[in-house]
Order: sequence, then C-alpha cells, then structure tokens
Amino acid sequence: MRLHRLDITAFGPFGAAQSVDFDELSAAGLFLLHGPTGAGKTSVLDAVCYALYGSVPGARQSGQGLGLRSDHAVPATRTEVRLELTVAGRRLEITRQPPWERPKKRGAGTTLDKAQSWLREYDAVTGAWKDLSRSHQEIGEEVTQLLGMSREQFCQVVLLPQGDFARFLRADAEARGRLLGRLFDTHRFAEVEKRLAERRRTTEARVREGDTELLAVAHRMQEAAGDALDLPELAPGDPGLAEAVLSWAAVARSTARERLTIAHCARTAAESARSAAERVLDDVREVARLQRRFAEARERAVRLEERADAYREARVRMERARKAEAVAPALDLRDAAEAEHRKAAEEEARARALLPESYADAGAAGLATAARRAAEELGGLDSARRAEPRLAELDTERADLDRQERADEEAFQDAEGWLARWEATRAELHTRIESAQADATRAEQLAVQREPADKRLRAAHERDRLGRDTDDAQAQALRAGERANDARAHWLDLREQRLKSIAAELAAGLLDGEPCAVCGAVEHPEPARKIAGHVDREAEEQALAVYQRADEERAEAERRLGDVRQALAAASAEAGDTPADRLAQQVAELESAYAQARRGASGLHLAQEQLRGAEQERERRIAAQQEAAVRAASRNTRRDALERERAELEAELAQARGAAESVAARAAQLERHAERLSGAADAARAGDDSAQRLKDADARLADAAFRAGFDTPQAASAALLDDTAHRELQRRLDAWQTEDAQVRAVLAEAETAAAAEQPPADLTAAERAASAAARRLQDAVSAWDAAERRSAALDRHSVRATASVRRLAPLREEYDRVARMAGLAAGTSADNERRMRLEAYVLAARLEQVAAAATVRLQRMSSGRYTLVHSDDRAGRGRSGLGLHVVDAWTGRERDTATLSGGETFFASLALALGLADVVTDEAGGVRLDTLFIDEGFGSLDDQTLDEVLDVLDALRERDRSVGIVSHVGDLRRRIHAQLEVVKGRSGSTVRQGAYLPSGRRGSGEE
Repeated sequence: MRLHRLDITAFGPFGAAQSVDFDELSAAGLFLLHGPTGAGKTSVLDAVCYALYGSVPGARQSGQGLGLRSDHAVPATRTEVRLELTVAGRRLEITRQPPWERPKKRGAGTTLDKAQSWLREYDAVTGAWKDLSRSHQEIGEEVTQLLGMSREQFCQVVLLPQGDFARFLRADAEARGRLLGRLFDTHRFAEVEKRLAERRRTTEARVREGDTELLAVAHRMQEAAGDALDLPELAPGDPGLAEAVLSWAAVARSTARERLTIAHCARTAAESARSAAERVLDDVREVARLQRRFAEARERAVRLEERADAYREARVRMERARKAEAVAPALDLRDAAEAEHRKAAEEEARARALLPESYADAGAAGLATAARRAAEELGGLDSARRAEPRLAELDTERADLDRQERADEEAFQDAEGWLARWEATRAELHTRIESAQADATRAEQLAVQREPADKRLRAAHERDRLGRDTDDAQAQALRAGERANDARAHWLDLREQRLKSIAAELAAGLLDGEPCAVCGAVEHPEPARKIAGHVDREAEEQALAVYQRADEERAEAERRLGDVRQALAAASAEAGDTPADRLAQQVAELESAYAQARRGASGLHLAQEQLRGAEQERERRIAAQQEAAVRAASRNTRRDALERERAELEAELAQARGAAESVAARAAQLERHAERLSGAADAARAGDDSAQRLKDADARLADAAFRAGFDTPQAASAALLDDTAHRELQRRLDAWQTEDAQVRAVLAEAETAAAAEQPPADLTAAERAASAAARRLQDAVSAWDAAERRSAALDRHSVRATASVRRLAPLREEYDRVARMAGLAAGTSADNERRMRLEAYVLAARLEQVAAAATVRLQRMSSGRYTLVHSDDRAGRGRSGLGLHVVDAWTGRERDTATLSGGETFFASLALALGLADVVTDEAGGVRLDTLFIDEGFGSLDDQTLDEVLDVLDALRERDRSVGIVSHVGDLRRRIHAQLEVVKGRSGSTVRQGAYLPSGRRGSGEE
C-alpha cells in the first residue's frame, strides 16, 4: 500500500481545505511530520484512517461522525476527506463526507445531511477515473479485503503508536494476550476453549441430572420398601453410585418378596376362618327366621277367629246379591219404559198447547187430516209467491237505472274538469322527471366514494382498538415476563436449598458400623438432620413445572403482542393518521348527501309512471264521456218496459194476499199451522205406543221377581249391589280365605314346628363372631395388598434404575473425554505442564515470530547489544506462554523487558513495532506496506542512539518504503530534509510541505 495524495476540508483542526502530496514526501524515503503540540499532527493520520475505514482510531471516534467537523469551518463548507492510494496494483480514490448539520435553505435552523462515500479507480488504458461504488458497506468491505487487515490492525501496523508498544514491553502476560489477540484474530481459539468448557458443563449437567434421576428412583424405591431396608447415603457424582443403587435394589426386592409370601399365607388362613364363621351365622339366622315365622302364624290365626262372624254375614249378603242379579234385566226394562212414556206424554202436551182450542179433543187421526188440508191451501200460493219477489226486482232495477244516470252525469262532469287541467299536470310531471334524473346521476357519483370511505373508517376504528389492545398485550407480556422471572427465581432458590440440604438426605441412610459413602468413616457422631422447610425433589420439580408454564405463557403473550402490533401497523397503513371521529363525520356527510340524492332519484320511476297513468287517464275520460251518452239512450227504453210489467204484477198480488200484509206473510201463516197439526198428530201416536210398552214391562218384572224368590220387585231391587260394593265384598271374602289358608299351611310345616320347639337363637353372638373374622380377613388382605404393591413398585423402579444406569454409562464416558479436552485447552489439566491455554499457545508462536523479526532491527539499533526472546516459563503460580525477555550481550544474562531504560525502551518498542508490522503483514496475506508512520518517542534518545535508529529507519528505504516520523524534536528537523509542518492559528491549522535547508529556509514548499 502506497499513499499518493490526501485532501482535507473542514476536518478536525483544519478549517479550510488542505492538501498533502505523499508522493513528494516519499521520494526521500524518510520524512518528518512536525508541529507544535495541539496543532493537528495526529489529525493528519486520523484523516488517512477515516478515508480508509470511515472511522478514526480508538477513543477519538465520536458518535455518528458529527464530532469530526472542524469548529473553524464556515457554515456553508462541508467536511470532506479524499485519499488517493495504490494497493494490490490498483490506484484508487476514496472520498468520505461525514454527517453534516447544515443551515436550512429556507427558514431558520439546521437540517441533517446523511454521510456519503465514493470509491473510484484509475483506468491506465483510458486515462480516466471510473466510479465503483457509493455504498459505505461495499467500500468498507472492498478496502478491508484489499488491505487484508481491520481498522485496529491498520492503526497498530501502519501508524505504529510507540506508547502502546512501550506498555506492551512492560505488560504482563494477560495484557499482551489481549493486544496480540486483537492483531492476530485468535478469538476462534478462545471460542474453542469456550465451546469445550460449555460442552464440559453441559455433559457434567447431563451426568449430574442422570445421577439425580437415579437417586430419585432410589428414593422412590426406599419409599416403596418402607422401613424394611434403609438406602445408603449417596449423592450425585459419587463414583460407585450406580453399583450401590443396583445392589441395594436387589436386596430390597428379595425382602419384599419374602414379606409378600408371609402376607399371602396369613390371608389364606383368615379366609378359612371367615368362611366357617359365615356358615355358623347362616345356620343361626335360619333358625331365628323359622321361629319368627311360627310365632307370626299363631298370632294371625287368633285374629282370623275374631273376624269369623263378620265373614259369615258377608257370605249371606253375597248370596242374595247373586239371586237379585237375575231380576236386574227386568228392572232395567221397566225403568226404561216408564221414562219413555213420561217423555212422550210431555211432548204431546207441548204440541197440543200450540193449536187452537177447537183441536183439544181431536185424536191422532183428526189432527193428521187437518194438517193435509192446510198443506193443500199453501200449495195454491206458489204463483203469487213468485210474483212478489219479481215486483221487488223491478223496483230495484228501476232504482239502479236512476243511480246509473246520476253516476254517468257525475262522471261526465268530472271528466270535463279533469281534461281542463291536463296541460298543467303534464308540465309538472315533466319537471319532476328531469329533477329525479339529475339526482340519480349525483347518487351514482356519491356511491363510488362510499365504499373507500367506509373501509377507511373501519380501518381507523380497528387502528384505535388495536392501539388499546397493544397496550393491554404489552402490559400482559410484561406481567407474564415478571411472573416467569419470579417463578424461575423461586425454582432456583428451591434448587439451591435442596442442594444445600442434600447432606440431610444422605445422612438418613447412615448406619453405625457401616462406612459413610462420602468420607468412608464407620462412626457418625453428628449426622446432618432434616430441618423445618426441607426441600425435596418433588417440591423442586413442581417449582420447575410452574416456571415452565409461566415461561410458555410469557412466550404466548409476546407472540400475541407481535400479532397485535402487526395488525395495528396494517390498520394504520390503511387508515392513515386522520382521527376516527373526523373520518366518521366525513362518512356521515357523504351518507347524508347520498341518501338525499337517492331520495330525489327514487321519485323518477314514480313520476314516469304518473305521466303514463295521466295520459292513459285522459284517453279513458274521453272514452267514458262517449260511453255515458250511449248508456243514457238505452236506459230510457228499459224504463218504459219496467213500468208495464209492474202494473200486471200488482193486480195479481192484490188477489193472493187477502187480509195479510203480503203473499209471503200469508204463506208463512199457512206453513206454521200445517207444521203444528202434523207435530201434534205424531206426538199423540207416540204417547199411545209408550203407554202400551210400560204396561208390558210391569207384567214381566213381577214374574221375574217371583221366580228369583223375592216377594216383591222392590225386595229384589234392594238386594242388588253395584259394581263397587260387589268388588269390595268379594275382596273381603277372598282375603279372609287366603289368610286362613296361609296360616294353616305355615302351622303345618315340619321345619317351622321343629324350630319352634328349640331354644331361642342367639343371632347377636353369631354376627359378632362373623364381624371379627371379616375384620381379621380385611387386615390380612390389606397387608397382602400392601406387600404386593410394594413388591411391584420395587420391580418397576428397579427396571427404571437399570435403564438409568445404562443411559448414564455413555454420558459418563463422554463427560470424561470432554473434561480432559477442556482441561487441556484451558491449561488446568495435569497433562498441561505449563498450564498454557490454547489461545495463549497460538499467541506464543506469534510472539516468538515477532520477537525474531524485532531482534534483527534491535541489534542494529543497540549496536548488537540487545536481543528479544520469547519465554514460555510460568510466572509464579500463574500460567505461562506470553513472556518476553531481553538478552544483554554485555552481561550474557537474560532479563525482563521492564528493566530497560527510557531510551532503551523506545528503540526496543520501535523494533518490536516494526517486527510486529512485518508479521501482521504476512498474516494478512502478504500485502506490501510502502508507507509507515512512527509517532513520538525520539526525544528520549541520545545522539548516537538516534543516529542508529535513523539508520535502521533509513534502511527501510532500501525496500522502496517511505517512513513518516511524527515528532516535535528539533534535532530531527536538521537530520530529515523532507518535512510536513502543521501550523496552528486562530482560524484553524494549516499544513506546509517542503524540504529543510541548512540556512533555515524551505525550498519548493507549499501551504
């Protein structure tokens, strides 16, 4: 890399534009950059670094690049740095402008312009510059790839800050490691150490988790075994944990099986005893039942004897009722005949009461003859009856003709008035049609605007709702996060408490005389005890489950918050920033205008229909006038014919009416008289028939009563029973007979009679003995069930313990392998004799290369006296690998670099910096560095040493390198002719470039 030209504008202390021609300075090979303190010598180097990487070295970097602007620059001038250089055979030009708060073009105040960058390449064929990129990221990647080093490496290798390397010489191994790690990028080896350590912790946690799980299974086995066998005191990580658990499980299973066999024998004996007691109890219960049965039968026999007289009376009453049932049909027939006769007599009396007194003594035949004569007279009035309605029809028709005449006259007058208003009506309807058509057009225009407005309003409401939902979701997510953190802290506290009190769980299995699983002692003077609030594995697992649920709720709350925020963004994008009430007002105004236009447009069809209807009405009115004239002529002819027919009918009706008001009234009188005569004749005939049937029924009833054994029909009627009384009497007789048969049967049973002769059965004693046997069996069954469950649980947990041991075997092997690798890489393993970490091992190799490269120049600077060597000795009890010593050829002894004097430290650090530059350059890919800068430190050298140092720097020129020395030492101004001076002033610093002449004048300089 070779620098050609640097242009600076409004950067750092330089208020105006300044230019530095590095080609002219580099021609001498060695040039001096000097100036008073604070003038801005370092700012020149900062400009080079900013042009390449977009930032300045170390602490001088300020936020956003705003601090790079010169306070001396005029407001209208923008800060800019332009660097022209050759790297990897390509001539490039880099221009960078940091962010700038410039004055606004309109109004007061400032506005911020973004940072800008340009990268151009010179084309030797065309002789023109070619644009490559304007992207900050692309330019940075291109420069880093071409130089092969980062900004930190560039500042350390090209700018050579001597103060840093002086500290490097006196620093301890850790500080050297940090600096070398940044330069040689050995963090990947540190990452290997970290990954190995993390994997060791992970495998250790998995092994410990497996041990904890195995111990949990063992504790469950101990709970299942009860007090039969105590679990040895064990802890996670014990070497013989698996073997101890499996051995103890085998003993526990054998003990449980023995106890199960004993419980089974006890259960069998208890079952036999209970069966015998239950058989005795059944026999006693049977004897007691038979004795109760015999006593109850004797009591029932006594009660039956007391009711014998009532039973015999009921049997006699039942016999008389059965005899009276033979007379019942005759009684029913006589009652029916009597009721029929009474009804017929009442009907005849009512029919005769409607006739005149002249018919009081007439019989059924006379009444029938009179009814026939009235019917014949009624038939003679048929012709007159037809004429009377016809006369009424003629009157009605004549009235209709008069009414039609008046209606036609009114219609004619109405048509005349309507036709007079026709022209005005037609003009009004045409006006209404045109107005409605205009409203319809406006409604169509407004309809297009309604849907977007409604959609935006809905989006605004959704935006407001989602805003509230976002706040709620954010609060819920915050609360869920707090709950998850609290649950995790509670779980970790319980876990820590359990680990602290694990000694109490281990001490529970200690036995006197048996060695402790932890220390091996056979005496246990003060074993740990479980204190109040002891945390077991179940409590820890419950706390972990609570934390996991809380963490899932937190994740779900965060997911809901993200969904709500996404929906809010979509709604805000559609609705914009307009408030919802303003959008609602706009929609309401639009809807009101649309509704008003629709109402106006809705009258279009009605107006058109009214116009068509009015035109049809005009035609109808004209036709109606013509038809009315035709009907008037026809009515006059019809009225004359009606008058002639009316006169003929009135003469015929006068003769037929007689004294009645009308023919119809006369016909009604004759019809009622004929009906009454006919009804009275029928009633008289029915009365005669019913009287004869009653007489016959009385004779049959007397004969039936005599044959049934009753003196009179009344006695037979009194002996009858209704269905309810008959059923009740029969039920009483059947119940007495049934109970008597049952009592006799029980008293006749041989077993019952034999049981009655025995002493009373003692049921209470038998039940007490059976209950005692059942309780003993229940206790035996419970003990057998507990033993069986204990044995099954031990078998089940033993399978789990065996599976856990099998899973733990490969985990332990992996942990041992990873732990050995991690300890070796971290320098803590016994196999690593020098306790050197992996990263330190790599850096030690690099430091050895740096020391070799630096020694070449240090020997020349010190006239062959000093040599830098790398040392991997351990420093006290610490780790080794990054020691740096100096060998003094005058004494032949090796000593620490911290013992060097000030001048010796300067040229030693300079040699170290140059050697480090060579090594880092090779590490970066062999990029040639043709321009170097060395900052300060020359004031501590005497004249002879200064000459030797300058000879070494001048030797760099032999490799076509240019070296710039940054110093304010006056002697260097006389020794180095090519100079770049930085001059400070009230209006900002400026640069002066030229050659130093012995007379003190400058030659061919520029400012």
